[in-house]
Amino acid sequence: MEAKKNSKRELIEVLLTSQKVYKPSKKIIKEANVKDYKNVLKKAARNPIKFWEQAAGELEWFKPWDKVFDDSKKPFFKWFVGAQTNLTYNALDRHIKTKIKNKVAILWEDETGRTRKYTYFQLYQEVNKLANALRGIGIKKGDRIAIYMPNIPEIAMAMLACAKIGAIHSVVYAGYSAGALMDRIKDAKAKILFTADGSWRRGKMINFKDVADEAVKNCKTIKKVIVVKNNPRLSHRHGGAGGTGKKKIKFNKRRDIWYHNFIKGQATEAKAAKMEAEDPAFVLYTSGTTSKPKGVVHAHGGYMVGVLRTIKWVFDLHGQEIFWCTADPGWITGHSYIIYGPLLAGVTTLMYEGVPDMPKPDRIWRIIEKYKVNVLYTAPTLIRAMMRYGAKWPKKHKMKSLRILGSVGEPINPEAWKWYYKYIGKNRCPIMDTWWQTETGMNMITPLPCAPLKAGSVGKPFPGIIADILDKKGRRVPVGKGGYLVIKNQWPSMIRTIFNDPKRYIKTYWSQIKGVYFTGDVAFKDKYGYFWVQGRMDDVLKIAGHRIGTAEVESAFASHELVVEAGVIGVPDKIKMEVIKAFIILRQGVKESEELKQELKMQVRKTLGPMAVIKDIAFVDKLPKTRSGKIMRRVLKAKELGLPLGDVSALV
Repeated sequence: MEAKKNSKRELIEVLLTSQKVYKPSKKIIKEANVKDYKNVLKKAARNPIKFWEQAAGELEWFKPWDKVFDDSKKPFFKWFVGAQTNLTYNALDRHIKTKIKNKVAILWEDETGRTRKYTYFQLYQEVNKLANALRGIGIKKGDRIAIYMPNIPEIAMAMLACAKIGAIHSVVYAGYSAGALMDRIKDAKAKILFTADGSWRRGKMINFKDVADEAVKNCKTIKKVIVVKNNPRLSHRHGGAGGTGKKKIKFNKRRDIWYHNFIKGQATEAKAAKMEAEDPAFVLYTSGTTSKPKGVVHAHGGYMVGVLRTIKWVFDLHGQEIFWCTADPGWITGHSYIIYGPLLAGVTTLMYEGVPDMPKPDRIWRIIEKYKVNVLYTAPTLIRAMMRYGAKWPKKHKMKSLRILGSVGEPINPEAWKWYYKYIGKNRCPIMDTWWQTETGMNMITPLPCAPLKAGSVGKPFPGIIADILDKKGRRVPVGKGGYLVIKNQWPSMIRTIFNDPKRYIKTYWSQIKGVYFTGDVAFKDKYGYFWVQGRMDDVLKIAGHRIGTAEVESAFASHELVVEAGVIGVPDKIKMEVIKAFIILRQGVKESEELKQELKMQVRKTLGPMAVIKDIAFVDKLPKTRSGKIMRRVLKAKELGLPLGDVSALV
């Protein structure tokens, strides 16, 4: 009997470690920033603090540090103590003294086909004008600025201008409701709100100004609302009087000001504030779908060190790349790998305002071909959506410029990984499947281009990161068995605290298992040291004493040739505690049937064993997701059990 239990426990490990290993080509290894993967991992593990000190040497500091790392007031750790620097100075100003000055910093395109581009010098000037304008209305170091805008160049300019003068920006994802925006403004006590008149998405106009107006009604700290004129099909007359066939934009003359008028006449030079390395650069609120949003605080010095080292090594940047991260700036992925990371590295970042399948399902592949994109960093949900349309669309485009692919946001199932590798990477581009969080600031567990890859695994920890799988008592779990993913050391871009709530910071991250950073994710390691993330601890099903990650079950469903994507939830069961209900998206043209349901149930049983009990399968056209691509399983569960949905403003 015991042998039977052990065989079930080891089933996942056996299945996954027996998968094909994708080895890097000689060309990839020859070109890579990191060539000797094993040696780099060993060296960084021996002395992580020295590793990060060396990484800091790639950036400019107004004053050097007295001490690299200070843990005297743990868990409020400090990095580069005594140093002075500035995040924006390193992302822009230092490049103006080099040839990078004339390189394109931002390429932008929207769904309607409009385009813009800014060189580093042009972006530097625009940021300086905005920085001077903010200083002109009394914004000082430490003041909070809220930003609620679509994926347009001005969102980058606003973030960079805030960091340059020492103000703390708080970007709120532009898909959130007025209530969610209000909560974040109030918690941050923001003085200024940046927004836009509107944006086009899937052919429809979204009026951000109306949402912003509703949000600030009860926000007494807001003194000015600065509005970018982004939508040519909206009327821009004060008081809301609109032209024929145009929707109205309401303006409060005492509070609101157009962005272009706000920066008009400002000088194109502005001095960067000398910031202590530990001064906050920004506060970014987590989604808050189940409780009060957490304001994650990141600091100037450590954040830029972690982000620059990871973007250069993980995506093998050499300085000439066109880098496209398809996330939104409202998420940490957008902060680190749309704006700050690419600019710190001196490469060109591509920003796209719109959806990837308008007007046709090959829009994303057309953009790659048009701009000669070298690195594509996207979410598994986008890959699975493109899979549904079929391989014929990417086959229309050669995409020869692509060198590296990336995945972020949630575990990528092996089938989506293989499709991505075959049809987008043309069997030559390594996929960097990255695990990290808003709180970590940077990629934490990820392969490097020179490392062997396994479809569905995030690989090994980034050099300088020590990760492990523990049980609730802090004991290391056996190979192949699921447990809590933890980080056992500290790193420069780590969360410093939760804004205005240090007790919650301690309780959430440092009190669950003593002495380690508690990620809240469940994962396991195979016998080769590769990590397999199963999802959030809330996304783990407990069936007859067995713990099964939702991601594993969804991957088992997706391995069937007729399935594009699956979302699963646990529903109460008197005997087994929980059983599984699955919501399945089929490939276009596939007919639903009871026979297919039975076939899919057997697929999961064959993959995961008899403990994965499937109660029911529902065929659906779409799954509830955030714009960052995460399936909102709690919404599926609430609907199934007839419970309140809670805050759904983050839904697509």
